[in-house]
Amino acid sequence: MDQPADAPASTDLPADAPASTDLPADASASTDLPADASASTDLPADASASTPTFAAFHRMWQDLLPIGRHPRTGGYRRSAWTGADLACREWFRAASAAFGLDVETDRNGNLWAWWGRPGPNAFVTGSHLDSVPDGGAYDGPLGVVSALAAVGLLQQAGATPTRPVAVTCFTDEEGARFGVACIGSRLSAGLLAPETARGLRDVDGTTLGEAMSSAGHDPNRLGPDESALRRVGVFVELHVEQGRQLSALGAPLGLATAIWPHGRWRFRFTGEANHAGTTRWEDRRDPMLTYAATVLAARETARADGALATFGRVSVEPNGTNAIASVVDGWLDARAPEQAGLDAVVAELARRAGEAAGRDGTAVEVTGESLTAEVSFPAEPRRRLAALLGASQVGSLPQLPTGAGHDAGILSARVPTAMLFVRNPTGLSHAPSEFAEQADCEAGVLALAAAMADWVTG
Repeated sequence: MDQPADAPASTDLPADAPASTDLPADASASTDLPADASASTDLPADASASTPTFAAFHRMWQDLLPIGRHPRTGGYRRSAWTGADLACREWFRAASAAFGLDVETDRNGNLWAWWGRPGPNAFVTGSHLDSVPDGGAYDGPLGVVSALAAVGLLQQAGATPTRPVAVTCFTDEEGARFGVACIGSRLSAGLLAPETARGLRDVDGTTLGEAMSSAGHDPNRLGPDESALRRVGVFVELHVEQGRQLSALGAPLGLATAIWPHGRWRFRFTGEANHAGTTRWEDRRDPMLTYAATVLAARETARADGALATFGRVSVEPNGTNAIASVVDGWLDARAPEQAGLDAVVAELARRAGEAAGRDGTAVEVTGESLTAEVSFPAEPRRRLAALLGASQVGSLPQLPTGAGHDAGILSARVPTAMLFVRNPTGLSHAPSEFAEQADCEAGVLALAAAMADWVTG
């Protein structure tokens, strides 16, 4: 997902940026961590890549890395309820079992791995394992692997939780297959009607209900999950940064303050199919021209308003090289710092699309598919994390907003939430070149373990 407009604009790869998503074998533990890092949380003082816990982190990472990775692009294709996604879910069960965690699947297909007996006031952490088409290795999986490694770090230290701990894997966070992001968390929070969810279709016409049934999950159970939410004392999601703000600040980790309001809209442009070689210019009703004009207008309109707008997906009928299109569907992703700004961008873009359609002899219809309101993360969990980590091994953390949506943002409407970001030196995300240094990943595990220890052993 796109970074906010006030984040550093450049996304050029540093000359020495690794092409592989493998964690560098020779990287050391974070140099930002003082030697006495464990003093405040009873974590092992020698925690590094050579200790059993960090060895487990790297082993889990390497085990997960091949699943759903396309051999030609190097990107990940882990759409919800596909074979790759199901393989990731099996990986999660096995990895959780290695730490003695008991795994449950809730009514919406989300996975919960429990350390201790499930119950109220739990410290919950995790993320997701699905991906956008040809996505990167870190978006989602870094949060899941780090959460399991943090549990291992506390177990290695001999900690005994006084409150339950759960590592979660939310289903279909990206919305790559069925068009709505964060389906698992939206359903659980009561923000997506189960009948609407069951009827969502992928490009092949398969409904979400059918896909879940094929995977052995009953779609008739979908719906708000009050029993699951009542167990959550706090949800802390660790995630790779999707932008370059932390690199610009020289910080390995950061805290999220807010998520921009954002949504998805389908623009359907209709015209008349005809022969590419015999139809005169004045006789053409070409929706592709209207679509192209709208793409350019999206950039111009959003940029002028300090927002972001992207047409990243398009479908054309009849999709023939020598045929004028009859229908073009384009999907808009738009984000802005405030809801009023987002509404204004989408309205102006719809107006300009209609204007172009009138000129081209075509028609346009705009349909909203999903909308997520602005999220301001609650102050108390963020204050507690900032104080805890600022006084211990991690040091003071910058606090920043993001334009990217997350399960923590969805759940913030119902439970206390917070987010930790791990620096991404490339600034690239939703792409195979997405990356985080080993030292920064390990710093993230230590920070998450410190937070977990503070909440459940204090």
